[in-house]
Amino acid sequence: MKRRVLAAAALAFAAVGYADETTYIQVLGITQDAGYPQANCYQPHCNRAWEDKSLRRTASSIAVVDDMTKTKYLFDATPDIREQLYRLHRIAPDTAYSLNGVFLTHAHVGHYTGLMHFGHEAGATRDVPVYAMPRMHQFLSGNGPWDQLVRYKNIELVSLESGTALTLSDTLTVTPFLVPHRDEYSETVGYRIDGPTRSAVFIPDIDKWDRWDTDIRAVIRSVDYALLDAAFYADGELPGRDMSKIPHPHVAESMALFEDMTEEEKSRVIFIHMNHTNPLLIDGSPEQAEVEKRGFRFAREGMRLEL
Repeated sequence: MKRRVLAAAALAFAAVGYADETTYIQVLGITQDAGYPQANCYQPHCNRAWEDKSLRRTASSIAVVDDMTKTKYLFDATPDIREQLYRLHRIAPDTAYSLNGVFLTHAHVGHYTGLMHFGHEAGATRDVPVYAMPRMHQFLSGNGPWDQLVRYKNIELVSLESGTALTLSDTLTVTPFLVPHRDEYSETVGYRIDGPTRSAVFIPDIDKWDRWDTDIRAVIRSVDYALLDAAFYADGELPGRDMSKIPHPHVAESMALFEDMTEEEKSRVIFIHMNHTNPLLIDGSPEQAEVEKRGFRFAREGMRLEL
């Protein structure tokens, strides 16, 4: 399979590096699909970020960087991919590392629409591997404008199978697994990532934990890091809307479910994919303090997790 550097590469900025060659997860974005602040939101919680650009946050995405093989992999192609690829470039420069693949979780706007920036009118990349489950593969290859990316060979679709591990190197494997979610256009998956010494799961979007035929607590116990859907902090967060029709696991619910786990196990949980209304986006909020008091963590852009 071809492995090529993005054609839009070679931004002349110094990389932020580490002395030792290693493999790690880099958190590039932490919000729900629409980012923070969200379009058409002019409430106080959004206005603070409209007025202060330093408070703005991008849609949930992580990267896996392998210093040994000089490769990097993106998990989800968000609407904020331009900025996120730049952040990744600063850490793992395109002049030294190749983007060896993009792993997609599902066909909701915050998770795949960034692929447009690989296209003919933008970066005009060549054969960037895009890993997708069968319905996602069909959706991209059979619908415009995404099929043009395939026809012009800007991307190369690579099929995945739930539960089947993909070996990326001698020390790095990725395994997709199906999770319940709104699947209008594609199935939805999370990913298990196994590195040289540590492992992680990335589940940015899922319905309530009890709708999954897998015990999330067992999943957490099986890895070193669990980056889990935290779209909403608690019920009632969206005034005037029936939140049962948006069945993400609330952070408060997840913490209650995980309460009997050991302190070390709780520390593996890292909440991510926060809606613009989620107070975990506000530094110094009581909700941030509560999460940490109870032994859990929440993702921050720039967070690094050694694999």
